[in-house]
Amino acid sequence: MSVAKLRWGFLSTAKVNRLLLPALRSSLRNLPLAVASRDLQRARSFADECDIPRAYGSYEALLQDPDVDVVYVSLPNGMHAEWAIHAAKAGKHILCEKPLAMNTREVDAMAEEASRAGVVLAEALMYRHHPLTKRVKEVVDGGAIGEVLIVRGSFSIDLSNNLNDIRLDPELGGGSIWDVGSYPISYARYVVGAMPSRVFAHQVTGPSGVDELLVGQMQYESGTLAVIDCGFRSPYRTRLEIVGSQGAIGVPFPFEPDRHASLLLTRADGTAAIDVDGAELYQGEIEDMADAILLGNPCQVGISESRDNIATMEALVLSATENRPVTLN
Repeated sequence: MSVAKLRWGFLSTAKVNRLLLPALRSSLRNLPLAVASRDLQRARSFADECDIPRAYGSYEALLQDPDVDVVYVSLPNGMHAEWAIHAAKAGKHILCEKPLAMNTREVDAMAEEASRAGVVLAEALMYRHHPLTKRVKEVVDGGAIGEVLIVRGSFSIDLSNNLNDIRLDPELGGGSIWDVGSYPISYARYVVGAMPSRVFAHQVTGPSGVDELLVGQMQYESGTLAVIDCGFRSPYRTRLEIVGSQGAIGVPFPFEPDRHASLLLTRADGTAAIDVDGAELYQGEIEDMADAILLGNPCQVGISESRDNIATMEALVLSATENRPVTLN
C-alpha cells in the first residue's frame, strides 16, 4: 500500500475502542482516523474525548470514507457478520472483535466476501498475540509437561447490577459463552491444536434467556479433555491450567496478561515461576494486522481457527440447550 500509515475507523463507540487506541497511537504503522455511531452527537463526543479526527453519524458513512484503510468492528456480537461483510464490500480490511460471528455460516460468508474483495479479515483475540501465550505454547510443545491430558479454563464477570448490558440481550448475540467463554474455548483450541470431536455442556439461563453460567466439557481425538466454565454471576475470575503426564502449567491471568506476566510450571521436583516480559495487550493484534496488510503475512489467528472456535461454541450451546452430547464433524 502507498499510505505511510494504516488509518483505522471504529464501527461503534464501544468501551473496547479505548483499549485499542493507545496501541494504535504508539504504533509506527497505524493510527486512528474515524469513529461512527448511529447517533452523530455520540460519535462526535467520542471523537472529541479520544482525539479522533473524524466522526460519522452512520456506519455506512464511515465505510464510504476513502481514507479509512482498516475497520475495527466492535459492535455487539450479533452484528459482527453483517458489518464485516459491508466493510469488505467497501474495500476495507477488518479486525472484528470476538466472537468473529454467531455461527459457521456467518464465518463462511465473511471469509468469502473478504476473499472476493482482497481484504484481510481477522478475529480480535488480543491475548493470542501476547508473549505469555506464546511462551505457554512453547512450553507445552517442548514436552515439559509430557502428553497434554486436561485443559481447564475459567472466565467470569459480574453483571448482576447491570441488567441492561447488551451482553444479556439475546437479539444482540448475548450470553456468557459468546463473551467471556470464547477465551478459554479458543485457548484450549490453541493448546491442543485442533477442535474437539465431542462436547457436552450445562447452562443456567437468566431472565432474558441467555446463558449466565455455563460449564462445558470437550473431548479431542487425541484423547485430551478440556473443561471450561464462564459466567456473568460471579466476581471477576480468570485462570487456566494445562495438565500433562509429567507436570502442569498454571496461568493466573491468561486472557488479560500484564506487561510483566508469569506462568507456573509444576513437575515432580517442584513448582517454578517462568517470568515473561510482555507488551501492551492490544499492541500485538494491531501489528499483526499491519503485517498481514502491508507485508502479506498470514494472520496469527487464521479464519480456519476462528471457524473452529465458533463451531465449538455452537455445539456447546446446542448441547446445553438440548441436554445431550454433541458430536462435531
